[in-house]
Amino acid sequence: MSRPFDVVCVGAALVDVPLQPVSRDIFDYDSYPLNQIAMTIGGDAINESTILSRLGARVELLSMVGDDAAGAYILKHCEREGIDYTGVQQRAGIDTSINVGLISADGERSFVTNRNGSLWKLSIDDINQRLIARGSILSMASIFNSPLLDNDAMVAIFKVAKAAGMTIVADLIKPRLGETLDDIAEALSYVDYFFPNNAEAAYMTGKERDEDIADVIMSYGVRHLAMKVGRRGAYVCGLDMPGVIVPAMPGIVPIDTTGAGDNFASGFITGLLEGLDPKECAVYGNVAASVAIESIGATTGITSREVFDERLYAYRAQHGAH
Repeated sequence: MSRPFDVVCVGAALVDVPLQPVSRDIFDYDSYPLNQIAMTIGGDAINESTILSRLGARVELLSMVGDDAAGAYILKHCEREGIDYTGVQQRAGIDTSINVGLISADGERSFVTNRNGSLWKLSIDDINQRLIARGSILSMASIFNSPLLDNDAMVAIFKVAKAAGMTIVADLIKPRLGETLDDIAEALSYVDYFFPNNAEAAYMTGKERDEDIADVIMSYGVRHLAMKVGRRGAYVCGLDMPGVIVPAMPGIVPIDTTGAGDNFASGFITGLLEGLDPKECAVYGNVAASVAIESIGATTGITSREVFDERLYAYRAQHGAH
């Protein structure tokens, strides 16, 4: 059955204001000059949507923003990037979330967020379920990022997607409200490809070794795990696939790790759309992430498919195809 979109992304769409480089003694200064302060697009779902669109996918975004200047900025971005935003609700009386990113010289970052902004208010009521089944892949861009999209909300979304024969992929962040894997057990049982990073996954499982973390996660019914393991690359396994490390792109000096996971997911999903096996999809993910962390902002690295393909060629020249 022909569908209008390749990927339906569900999750946050907000504005980032990255500050870089910021030292830990910032409050010791009356004035702290930086070379540049500017608004960029942020939020897991719109980050994925942006990169996927630039890599050639037809993308629909399901999210919520406020009826304000930041919300209008996000909708304009979607229009410019060719992202369908029919499913982006604008709610009066809600502030579109703006995250201020404090980025250190080595590329690590912390965010200052508005707990009353759209990120925290996004709920199942903002997701038009009639629009879910319009793609081949559904991406729940970050479990726990919007706390109101809890297990019951995700199960409702995933049931619609599964009934339509969609592949379900999901990422997660460290829980905001102390949630556990048991709290999302039913939702996880629908997930075909899961993209946590190893720090998040170790925290959630209480394990340290890749194999032990994978055993716990797979016990919830997840069909494939593609766990981001930093400079090592990605640990990939599946119900019928033993675990293997897919190496990262060597020689990369990170400037800003913001959005690295979203870019990994976008690369991996692009591989799925091209019919690649999980290991080769992870190559795509690693390549996308390697481009992303060389620029400030989550979506400033991959500006076109050509940029991605050039890095992919360099990766394969060093590692060979999987």
